Amino acid sequence: MNARRGWLAVIAVAVGTFAMVTVESLPVGLLTAISGALHISPGTAGLMVTVPGLVAAATAPLLPVVIRRLDRRIVLLGLMALMVLATLLSAVANGFPVLLASRFLAGVSIGGFWALAASVAVRLVSPQHMGRATSLAFGGATAANVLGVPAGTLLGELTGWRASFLAVAGLGLLVALALLVLLPPLPATSAVSVGTLVSQLRNPAIRVAVLATFLLVGGHWAAFTFVSPLLQSVSGVPAAAIGPVQLGFGVAGILGTFLAGVVAGRDVRAAVAGSSLLLAAVLALFPLAGGTPVTGIGLVLLWGLAFGGVPVGVQMLIFKAAPDAAEAASALNTSVFNLAIALGALFGGIVVDTVTLTGVLWLGAALTVLTTLVVLRARVGRPLEPATPRA
Repeated sequence: MNARRGWLAVIAVAVGTFAMVTVESLPVGLLTAISGALHISPGTAGLMVTVPGLVAAATAPLLPVVIRRLDRRIVLLGLMALMVLATLLSAVANGFPVLLASRFLAGVSIGGFWALAASVAVRLVSPQHMGRATSLAFGGATAANVLGVPAGTLLGELTGWRASFLAVAGLGLLVALALLVLLPPLPATSAVSVGTLVSQLRNPAIRVAVLATFLLVGGHWAAFTFVSPLLQSVSGVPAAAIGPVQLGFGVAGILGTFLAGVVAGRDVRAAVAGSSLLLAAVLALFPLAGGTPVTGIGLVLLWGLAFGGVPVGVQMLIFKAAPDAAEAASALNTSVFNLAIALGALFGGIVVDTVTLTGVLWLGAALTVLTTLVVLRARVGRPLEPATPRA
């Protein structure tokens, strides 16, 4: 395929990632509205994040094994179609059980699409542009935080939360059409087996990377799932302002992604450790200093700056650790990423319902501090590389 069409296909994959992350994170901004409409507690409503996260965590490593050598173009199209169907079901759900069932289906599509996105993107461009294609494919996730979730929140505030799900379903349909037109046939380069996935965990650098992913993402989502009630009850931010604040969070996240990318190009360990330290500081300071709208919003912006560096940092750890097994290693990291989202939201919900709302901030801070210790203890002073194979 020609270079122009290749880059258009990469953009289509990036927009697909954008749509998937928007679907996964959309309940965060709508948590108060959905819990009120369905007469459930905020902690219970947090299951809308937990369920797809757990399902995506299981799907990400299993899908490459199940599909074996099936054309990746067909798989991506099928996953996008499933997302559209699941999101439409969310929009028309007449009760919480149906809504959770729709979120289960969404989790299947999210985990599968994420697991294949990066490895597909690099096949669409020339080898010298692999890094740029990977960044663009994963940039859709950051853009979802900047535009997707805040836009969905604003739309939900103006027209109702169901309209937000309908809008994302419409975007997914457009992405499916773009993928159908732009993607060439993409036969599997190799079949991923269970043994291939397990072998990745024998690599000490992969173990460090996935543990860093679990701690950082889990700590973030334990608190961020409840950022809307936190801003309203702790900082006194009015409900109408939550959407714009989340937009600011996303813009700060883009800046954090850029800064982390620059640092990671020189020292990937420093990029991940720096992001985790800043994130821990923000979470710990929020219950102490976030008691006004100004300080609360300011801390959320710093929060976005810190977490924006996480996806690019941990993905670079993965690629450096397993350059010859990108699809398997990415599937494993995607699984851990989504498992961390699910468990973070789950335990955050338990803390909110049984202890206190601000307790999720302390939980998140503790987990992110652990990330710094894990990363810095991993052969400090030397590049993080896979173990040298025995002769």
